[in-house]
Amino acid sequence: MLAIEVEQLSKTYCSPLGLRRHRALKSISLAVEPGQIVSLLGPNGAGKTTLVKILLGLLRPSVGAARIAGELAGSIRSRLRVGYLPENLLIESHHTADSALIYWGRLHQLSRKQSRSRRAELLENVGLTKWAYVPVRQFSKGMRQRLGLAGALLHDPEILILDEPTDGLDPAGRKEVRDLLFAAKNRGKTIFLNSHLLQEVEQISDQIAILDRGELKFFGTQSALQVGDTLKVEFELRGAETEARAALDLYGEVFWQPLSAGHYRVRLDLANQAAIDQCIDGLRAGGISIVGLKYGDSLESAFLRLVQPPASNVSGGDG
Repeated sequence: MLAIEVEQLSKTYCSPLGLRRHRALKSISLAVEPGQIVSLLGPNGAGKTTLVKILLGLLRPSVGAARIAGELAGSIRSRLRVGYLPENLLIESHHTADSALIYWGRLHQLSRKQSRSRRAELLENVGLTKWAYVPVRQFSKGMRQRLGLAGALLHDPEILILDEPTDGLDPAGRKEVRDLLFAAKNRGKTIFLNSHLLQEVEQISDQIAILDRGELKFFGTQSALQVGDTLKVEFELRGAETEARAALDLYGEVFWQPLSAGHYRVRLDLANQAAIDQCIDGLRAGGISIVGLKYGDSLESAFLRLVQPPASNVSGGDG
């Protein structure tokens, strides 16, 4: 059974008198297997929020259907199988972390005893153990995000839908959240997240969905974003630049990006895996340390290629 299934989904918003129409989603179809992390990307106005609201049952599609673990999106059975973290989590200021979790647990048909049996572990996982009985009005935005993630996990859902889960967190906090997501995935959870932090999306995603102007421009693995017959390769290197240049001169145009003394990043196109192996052998023979190696377009360049308007439309248009 698919974790998330969207079939020919369209959504059109109409003004009260029906004089104006805006088609927010245009025949979207995608299928998410259980146990995957899928990231939803797109510029402002792409339709991401509309899609998430339909999956949660907050909006009804104009055409098509969406299902959560085989249940029609919006049904009570589907909602009980989803944990949700909104981007701007609102919690009444009189709550503590403890009382907020009990309240959210009741919404998911958990007793106070059931909520408290899971509370300690969840608060420890998100780094809020010492704040269990502190009013949330004293929490920073990042702490509220951590608490919201604990709430999304409280009823042990099969599927997590997360809107900017690391928003407001420092680098250490973002790593903690990534570790939590990986742990949830290892327990068989499916995670569908909306994020604008492309570097983080690169690190955690099994599949990527890119929306633009209501259309699904891409859905698949990051490696499938590769363009052309050559392999785009990025090396992070340490060592004498003269030796590295000598080893890479055989391969045509090379982009060099200095990072620090004796430390640099290079990008080049190679014909196949054999050429990559040969390139690595040449660098090692020159005494160059290979600190990192990545294949394919960066997610940022692939994203901009898919959603950026043609140059002729960037200026002078009617908006």
